[in-house]
Amino acid sequence: MIGRIVRSADFERVLGTPSRVRSSHFAVHHVVAEPSLPARRLSTADAELSTAAAPAAHTPVDGKPVEGCWLGTVVPKRHARRAVTRNLFKRQIRAIFENGAPSLPPGLWVVRLRAPFDRKQFVSASSDALRTAARAELAQLVGRVAKRQGGQASQVGNSAPNSAAPA
Repeated sequence: MIGRIVRSADFERVLGTPSRVRSSHFAVHHVVAEPSLPARRLSTADAELSTAAAPAAHTPVDGKPVEGCWLGTVVPKRHARRAVTRNLFKRQIRAIFENGAPSLPPGLWVVRLRAPFDRKQFVSASSDALRTAARAELAQLVGRVAKRQGGQASQVGNSAPNSAAPA
């Protein structure tokens, strides 16, 4: 199960990093972090006023490792004019990431539509051809992310035994 990114601060944090992989229409961004918590509301009506020091709201540097994936989608109107098309892309993104979630590293993921699909080739806003093309491109992106992650893990695994061997 993949969670959803809903806070704009999380979107800004992830989109502030360079894209991990991209295709002609989509870009995938990733940050190894958990979603931020909503800001605490300060209210004087609920509690007594205090002149004591404010409680520390810092998170530990060496906190627990990140577990789970959260997904956000950015499908701007300038690239997909009709709501039917935007919703189609969002559904396809979520479906592909749900299937590929076990092979993905944990953290915050944002998939961004970065270029429109050709309207002459895909005349209908929610045609099967558009759905198939978007799904194939997204599946290729998730496969490249998983392959890149697997390649890094195998390189790390191969370098450890060589360094421990006597020279």
